[in-house]
Formats: sequence, structure tokens, C-alpha cells
Amino acid sequence: MKYILCTALLLTIIFSFGQPHILNQRAQATLVDELLDDRLKNTLPKLMRREGIDMWIIISREYNEDPIIKTFLPATWMAARRTTILVMFDRGPDKELELLAVSRYDVGQRLKRAWDPDHQPNQWTQLGKIIDERNPKKIGINKSEHVGHADGLTANDYEQFLKAVSKKHHPAITSSEKLAVSWLETRSEREMIIYQQICRIAHEIIAEGFSDRVIQPGVTTTEDVVWWYRERIKELKLDTWFHPSVSIQRNEPDAIFTKRIQPVVILPGDLLHVDFGITYLRLNTDTQQHAYVLKSDEHDAPDFLKKAFARGNKLQDILTRNFVQGKTGNQILAESRKQAIDQGLSPSIYTHPIGYHGHAAGTTIGMWDMQGGVPHNGDYPLHYNTAYSIELNVTVYLIEWKKEIQIKLEEDGFFSEAGFRYIDGRQTELMLIPKKSKP
Repeated sequence: MKYILCTALLLTIIFSFGQPHILNQRAQATLVDELLDDRLKNTLPKLMRREGIDMWIIISREYNEDPIIKTFLPATWMAARRTTILVMFDRGPDKELELLAVSRYDVGQRLKRAWDPDHQPNQWTQLGKIIDERNPKKIGINKSEHVGHADGLTANDYEQFLKAVSKKHHPAITSSEKLAVSWLETRSEREMIIYQQICRIAHEIIAEGFSDRVIQPGVTTTEDVVWWYRERIKELKLDTWFHPSVSIQRNEPDAIFTKRIQPVVILPGDLLHVDFGITYLRLNTDTQQHAYVLKSDEHDAPDFLKKAFARGNKLQDILTRNFVQGKTGNQILAESRKQAIDQGLSPSIYTHPIGYHGHAAGTTIGMWDMQGGVPHNGDYPLHYNTAYSIELNVTVYLIEWKKEIQIKLEEDGFFSEAGFRYIDGRQTELMLIPKKSKP
């Protein structure tokens, strides 16, 4: 009942004013902690059992944080404190996980303090004692050759850990890579209710920036728009995980365009592109969209640009139709590229997971310079309840401009047992600057 009431209240706040509402800092912190509590109780046990790890240990020192420990910290913690050690132990399928903090403090509501320095001054000795008492079958630590997100255990802490753990447990120590990736990539039901609004906020900021409220053709430069986006993000009390970019394709030879004084002034007839993302409630967005700047005698974008844009949507459809649980990223990439080429497209696919990180852990479907497949991360299979930035481009030759252009699109989507869907829809028509008017 608490979950239903909180969700209903959130949605009432969001939609009551006719536009996305951004929670104040206190409300954000409350919601972040609620989301974490839900994940620790309902998501983590399933993942630990699926991956066969009954004890997961995360070790991190203040300001040299493991990328994953940040996803376990309460909203009011900006970093680990001194050396923070978290122990998640599966006591069996009929019991809740035992969640311990080998730390001077509780870590949030669920990770309870399991070390008293007054009685046992050595933190590592206490960790060893906890392991001995529970005698786990498999101990996962964040050490990984291929996945940076799962490789947060430092060399020093690894040495200290091995010294602290009885040698009889050493054979049980293993990389937590698959569990760590699963934790990062799996989205809860509550997160997905909220994620739609986060993506909508990003879409609305993009649309505002690509409008005559911000852009005056002949005056405004691409850098003006970039910094407007940065300022707008701060005004809304949001964060971003990368600096946005705005670029232009226009009806003139590239050799001439590249010689223009930088930054480039936006002109009528330009095809604009933005790459933009926000961070809100610990979740990230990553979006690329296009706008067309109308000439004085135009009331809509030229048909040839509309048709080019439609080819980008077609490539999106080909890719997302190949989302099937258990398929690897490399399989999806190869199938999608073949189908696209067979249908006369010139595709480039570089789709990545998204969630707690912008370029997140999980199934990687191509990189811009690896269209033949991505080692290791591309071999990771697709799982349900995971989110992706459908990032790609299609190259189109425009007879009217006597040159090739690229339609570069990116929209955030969600894959579940119901199939693939865009979290807040996708762009299917070019934005117009100014908005379309009647002839």
C-alpha cells in the first residue's frame, strides 16, 4: 500500500501542472532511498541466486569509490566513508538477504553496522570473522578483466582482503562480474515508472533548445545552444554525465563548411543535430535528435530530408525487432546490419545499456568503430528488465545537396517480457525552427 500511495503521489505531482515537475532535493533523496530499499529487498536476491553467488563483498575507500558501491549508498552519502565494506549474504531461498556494513556506521536503512572498533580495532579481521561464521560457497568480489564497472576493487584492498580471509575460503573467491553487471543493468518496476518522466524531461529540454525561444537564425551559434543546454540543466537542478553537442549539416560542400569560422552560426536551411543527456534520481538519459531551420518561404521541412529521416526510424525498427532474450549483442548486431543492408540502408549501430551510468554495463550492440562485433561485452546475452540507448546512424545520399548526410538518432528504451518499447517514445518527425505554420 505504501508503494502504491507513494507512486500515486509522485504521478500527481508530475502531471498536475501540465509539464514535468522536478522534485526538490529532499523529495529526491527520499525517493532515491525508497528505490534502493526496494531493489535490495526484491531485486538483489533474485540476481544473486541466478548468478550462483551467496556472498557479495564490495570494498571501497573514500573518494576512490568503486563504481558499484555508489549505487548502494543512501542519498545523503556523497561518497564512501573511510574504508566502507558491504557484505550481502544469501541465507537461503526462504529468507531475506543478510545485509551488513563492516563500517563505523549503518549504510542506509538496510545495511546494518557489523563492526565495533572499540571491541575489534581491525576492520579486516572483523570481515574475516564474518566470512568464517557464514561459510559461504562462493564469494564474489568486484574484480574483472573486461568490465570496468565490475573492476572497482583496488590492488591494495584486494591484498588486504586476501590476508583477512582464511585460506580455506580462498577457493570460493570469484569475480562478481556477472552479478555486478546484472545489478547495474536490471531495472525495477518502480524505477521504470519514474524513468519515463526522466526521459520526458530530457525530451522537453531538447525541444526547448531547438526552438525560436533559443535559436535566432543568423545570430545564434551551435556553441550558444550547447551552453544554453548546460545552463538549463543547472537551472532545473539536474545534472549531466557528458557535455552536450550541437552540429550542423547543410547544403554546401563539406570542404567549404569546415573552413567557416567556429563556432558556426545557425542559418535557415540547416539540419541540426543534438546529443544530450541528463542525470536525475541516479538514472541517466542519452538522446540524439534532429531539427530543421525553415527558410523564409518554407512551412515544412523538404520532403527529401523527411525521407532521409524516415530511413533512420527504419533502422531503429530493424534493430529493436531483433531484441530477444538470450541473444548476444554481437548476434543482434550482425542480424540487424544484414537486414538493414538487404533493405538498402547504410547502417552504423552502436547501442549501449543505460541506467546508473550513461555508458552502462550490460549487452553492448556494436561500437562506431566495431561494426563486426565487440569482444566480451558484445558476447553478453540480453536479459529482461534492462534499458538501452538505441544509438545508431544511417548514411543517405541527397541528390538535392549532392552529398551524403547522416541521420544520427538515439532514444532510450526498455526490454521486458512484453518486448521492446521506447521509454518516452521516439522522434519520428523533424523538429522545426520556428514551429510549423500554416501557408
